[in-house]
Amino acid sequence: MRYFPSSQLAESSRESILLRAVSTGFPCLMVACCWLMETAAFAQQQQPAEHPLAPAIRMARDSLQRLDAVKDYDATFTKREWVGQQFVAQRMYMKLREQPFSVYLKFGEPNEGREILFVQGKNQNQLLAREASGLASLIGTVSLSMNDPKVTAENRHPISDMGMRRMIELLIEQWERESRYGEIDVKYYPNARIGEMACEAIEATHPVPRKEFPYHVSRVYFEKETRYPIRVENFGFPRRPNEPPPLIEEYTFSNIHVNRGFTEADFDRRNQNYSFGR
Repeated sequence: MRYFPSSQLAESSRESILLRAVSTGFPCLMVACCWLMETAAFAQQQQPAEHPLAPAIRMARDSLQRLDAVKDYDATFTKREWVGQQFVAQRMYMKLREQPFSVYLKFGEPNEGREILFVQGKNQNQLLAREASGLASLIGTVSLSMNDPKVTAENRHPISDMGMRRMIELLIEQWERESRYGEIDVKYYPNARIGEMACEAIEATHPVPRKEFPYHVSRVYFEKETRYPIRVENFGFPRRPNEPPPLIEEYTFSNIHVNRGFTEADFDRRNQNYSFGR
């Protein structure tokens, strides 16, 4: 038996009907028109529905585009995350410059006074660390690779993932992978709040644990006025029925001031306001 693709069969059927219409007259032409209309309607019904994550990805991409106008900023960065068997909660002041990618951190709590400096392409792409108290402060400034055990012991992500831009990029990448599958519920909260900040939030939930889904629930919060992504939360799957999902990681940016006009001095270890040279 010879195989014809469905599109070829459909085209052949249309040609046959139209030929009969010409040879037999108007009634058959009416039948042909009706058949073609039914075929078009059926084809429309077969169009796949938009994935529930598609609107969420568009909102996230819009937020990412808003960040194109942000060259640098300072902010308070708060993180809560599980690293191995340890739950790490830290708050710090940060300066960030997008090009070249540069980050300065000064810890508030814990490890008050600790300073971190990273400038992409400098110091062999290592970060500088300076403790403000304790025995470690006697050592002075040390250079550490991003994979150094001292660094990874307190961080789920490398310092190169720091900032609002990379945070929302990682979420977009996650959702684009997950949009190849079903089993997801997406909710929108247009009147969410973080402290005094009015936000819009998106919550994506996977009801069933699968290897394709790293998290049970992912939430992102966009500051209403600027559309900047100011918080991402990721929760694991509950260990037992009726248990709340455990928080895996949460990153929040507050007190954000953009386009400060930072210079090389803001990311120079010799800056007199920093402790790296002492």
